[in-house]
Amino acid sequence: MPKAVIMGSRNGADIKLVETERRSESHLTPIEPLEAPSGILAAVGGTPLVEFNRLYHPSNFRVFAKLEALNPGGSIKDRPAKAIVSQEIRAGRIVPGRTTIVESTSGNMGVGLAQVCKYYGVDLICVVDPKTPRPILSVLRTYGAQVDIVTNLDSETEEYLPSRLRRVQELLDELSDGYWPDQYSNTLNAAAHVNTIREIINVLGTVDYVFCATSTCGTLRGFFEYLSESGLTTELVAVDAAGSAIFGNPACRRLIPGHGATIVPELYRPDLADAVVHVTDRESLIGCRMLLGREAYLAGGSSGAVAAGVAKYAHRIRHGATCVIILPDRGERYVDTIYDGSWVAQHFGGLREEEISWSSLERAGTC
Repeated sequence: MPKAVIMGSRNGADIKLVETERRSESHLTPIEPLEAPSGILAAVGGTPLVEFNRLYHPSNFRVFAKLEALNPGGSIKDRPAKAIVSQEIRAGRIVPGRTTIVESTSGNMGVGLAQVCKYYGVDLICVVDPKTPRPILSVLRTYGAQVDIVTNLDSETEEYLPSRLRRVQELLDELSDGYWPDQYSNTLNAAAHVNTIREIINVLGTVDYVFCATSTCGTLRGFFEYLSESGLTTELVAVDAAGSAIFGNPACRRLIPGHGATIVPELYRPDLADAVVHVTDRESLIGCRMLLGREAYLAGGSSGAVAAGVAKYAHRIRHGATCVIILPDRGERYVDTIYDGSWVAQHFGGLREEEISWSSLERAGTC
């Protein structure tokens, strides 16, 4: 449990530092693969870890990027999708040809599930909302998933997630054999990411900081469990959306999907992160453009948020430190939103050239 929470800010950067005691045991469900890795699912995981030496230049720390976009389905969500479906087929709770999986998704988990379901021959319904990028909807349908779009905002939160979750329950009530992965509470989601952090440690050995986006808290929880069990002192920095409810900040409307949540996920625990950095939609856009401009890396919105989060936290990073940033997905699915000048102008009034710099992130406020 946390000993203390210290609130800090630097030129509008909203940061929480949480002093925690690492636990010595893991409580996650171990993942047992359905079979020896084969086919396209054998390519899930083992993503490259690449040093980005231009991104924050000049800086007094090193940054390595875990490129989760190079999973076959295009995002970090391939890992829990494979883990959950494979394990539940083994357990008999999902039966190919009979069971229909129903899941609420902002996009990437849906694609990950669609790929795995296509491989195993399982029907899938993805409950999405109008913020889901059109290219992702096309990918889902191409894989054969049924897309159910929720258009009504939840009256209390003015967000779509609660409405999506209610629709999931309605569909499950209608199905004779439905299965809900429930990525917000399923410990297999977190267990899949024990492998992610293990891959990082196996390559680098010593890591001082890991920065990862939060939504379901699956990545954060898996990392925390592995580091706790291994006795490692790596600092976990959660990058959350400004307007997300996960870490107790006031809620506000958000446009960029993939990180943040209107609800507090069941996978969340108050001691998961050593620090939390909140990033606005605008800052995520700046992060995306910095990744593209400095590293020629076309990244999705949550990846841009992580990049921006490091910039906002940089004044706290120790000299000579080794940092890892988890970049969850690719940017091709956002070319008509995040990377489209007209869309950015419509929703954010455009981005001035002088804003696309790390110094501008220190001056930016939260929502």
